[in-house]
Amino acid sequence: MATPEMKPLVACRLTVIGLGLMGGSLAGALRGHCREVVGVDRQPETLERALAAGLVQRASSDLKEAVGEADIVVLATPVRTIIALLGQIAPWLREGTLVMDLGSTKTAIVDAMATLPDHVEPLGGHPMCGKETSGINAADPELFRSRTFILSPLSRTSAAAVALGQELVCAAGASPLMVAPERQDYLVGTLSHLPYLLACALINTADRTTSADPLAWQIIAGGFRDTSRVAGSDVTMMVDILLTNREEVVKAARHCAEALAALTELVEAGDEAQLREVLNYIRDTRKEMYP
Repeated sequence: MATPEMKPLVACRLTVIGLGLMGGSLAGALRGHCREVVGVDRQPETLERALAAGLVQRASSDLKEAVGEADIVVLATPVRTIIALLGQIAPWLREGTLVMDLGSTKTAIVDAMATLPDHVEPLGGHPMCGKETSGINAADPELFRSRTFILSPLSRTSAAAVALGQELVCAAGASPLMVAPERQDYLVGTLSHLPYLLACALINTADRTTSADPLAWQIIAGGFRDTSRVAGSDVTMMVDILLTNREEVVKAARHCAEALAALTELVEAGDEAQLREVLNYIRDTRKEMYP
């Protein structure tokens, strides 16, 4: 059976499932770019807040109805919930529906997307943005502006569906980047997921060492605040990310532990010349990353 022609974004009814930071922000960013933006969430107060803030045009707790009438469905929940939802909504999806997600790991989600009915168009997605705060009150329609938004099509995903996904990303203000799921997980294991572990380790270290001193939190400076910022991220979301990208995160963490140990040894040995050489190399590398 031929794949039905995809509607342009402006003619699509978009259903966003999960109105936290990411889902609420995307819904708000796409208002005015779609025929209708419908938000789905289990929490009545979240639905009320999304409506009051103008992030959605319609709010619903009826998942079956909201999915069944959608042209595009975006899953914006924690990763393992996304995987469970894909199986739940599969029987309700209309022919030609584009199903996307905002999950921070891709291989497990894309594998689950492969089990969707043949008449559905699956497209993995991962916007490279966020905040350390969570929930509908943190939602910001400008969150995706000038950010990279990874798209991971399956082999069965049609060119028309990919084009619609790209149109959606651009309408939200982001830049689409095609990346295979395994490559994405490898990259973000170091570039996105490891920083969370490091921030948590830093907070834990401070808590176990200096926090007993009443002056500790009076002299704390911007470097500590900035380095530890992402430790404030939603725990449920991060646990799902870490456990569904476990192999890559563990490899990255072990490399990091080795690098920290090497630097610690240089400090302990008082080897000023070698320490300067290593730190200059690291500083220059960062300048290349952030000119």
